[in-house]
Amino acid sequence: MSNKNSEFGPVSAAVFPVAGMGTRFLPATKSTPKEMLPIVDKPLIQYAAEEAVHAGIDSLVFITNHTKHSISDHFDTAYELEDRLSKAGKDELLQRARKTLPRDVNRVYIPQGEPKGLGHAVSCAESAVGRAFFAVLLADDLILNAERGCLQQMLEIHRQTGASVIAVEQVPREELSRYGVVAVDELSNGAGRITSIVEKPRPQDAPSDLGVVGRYILSPRVFDLLHSVAADGHGEIQLTDAIARLLDEEPVYAYRFEGRRYDCGHREGFVHATVDAALSDAELGPRLRPLLQEWLDEQ
Repeated sequence: MSNKNSEFGPVSAAVFPVAGMGTRFLPATKSTPKEMLPIVDKPLIQYAAEEAVHAGIDSLVFITNHTKHSISDHFDTAYELEDRLSKAGKDELLQRARKTLPRDVNRVYIPQGEPKGLGHAVSCAESAVGRAFFAVLLADDLILNAERGCLQQMLEIHRQTGASVIAVEQVPREELSRYGVVAVDELSNGAGRITSIVEKPRPQDAPSDLGVVGRYILSPRVFDLLHSVAADGHGEIQLTDAIARLLDEEPVYAYRFEGRRYDCGHREGFVHATVDAALSDAELGPRLRPLLQEWLDEQ
């Protein structure tokens, strides 16, 4: 397939909208951003950032708010902590403290201001991204258990098509009203050109059972379209509305990725991810399995 948009630069930036309130996890998120909640010993935002870096992205743009300093603190150098660990000879812990991100990865923090929805959050990244394709990752959607990260898989589709790519998965029809839903012409090797997209349809009105999850590679044209999208009834700018307009101008592909997604924006998905990650850990797994089996036997 030809690269119709080869005049745009390569995908070098990833945008992380992290300004949400995380009310489903109160009281934990009263002072701690939901993106900093840990799955075992690593916060959600670090999983997402590592996925981007492993895919070759060298600029990370965090759309944040004034209450979320802990995210920038997490990725910054903790000089006092590192000095104490070094003097104590705790080299393994020192390396773990330093392993949040490679030193040469650029980090940009942009305040969203008013909470006006995902589309508005993405539009805030325009000055940092410029006129190049860019990735968007929602830390709530944790994707594990694949040889290649989800974003790395999507970049391969982008390179083949020169087009925007959106991650999708099959969703039970009764849950489609929680998702953006796409219709595609045909899926081949997991990818297909999108013919329509709708935000949170009623199950009976959904064009398919392919729900959009929190990974996007988008054309810079989407910034122009976001500026002209009207707010919905809740006063929010929806990214889905801009993508729907983009379909009239450029090809956009859906990609059914390899790996397992955990919806960590809900308590059940968060606990599920925590248990699976712990059981997969080389040190924790062998210790936890008999404890879990003992607990199950007692029920």
